[in-house]
Amino acid sequence: MGGLWGDMGAAKGRKAFLICPVRGVSPETSRADVEKLEAEGWEVHWPPRDTEQKDPVGLTICRDNRNAILAADRVFIRWDGKSKGCLFDAGLAFAFGKPITVLAAPPVTPGEKSFQAMFRAWAWGTRER
Repeated sequence: MGGLWGDMGAAKGRKAFLICPVRGVSPETSRADVEKLEAEGWEVHWPPRDTEQKDPVGLTICRDNRNAILAADRVFIRWDGKSKGCLFDAGLAFAFGKPITVLAAPPVTPGEKSFQAMFRAWAWGTRER
């Protein structure tokens, strides 16, 4: 499974966190990613499945995801360009210095600052790409 941007890294026995939209989005949009990663040997924390979503304000969700991101060896990102939860989780991964692989994101407009441009540069370990 190749990422849109970034190296996949070695999988066997390693932990991954999949950043993906949850609220108002069918889990089917990211289930195939989880199945492929797990088939490659990744132990995947997938928020629709592995983070309790019944949280009236979201604090427990954010804490649980923070802990799972901290424990991950690599973070995979599937971002629809809208999900604020994805951006929150990506900020945590960035703060923890986690390597990322971007599986999906909106197109990058050359010369324009955007989260997807930053994700691409982060994934490749460069300022611009």
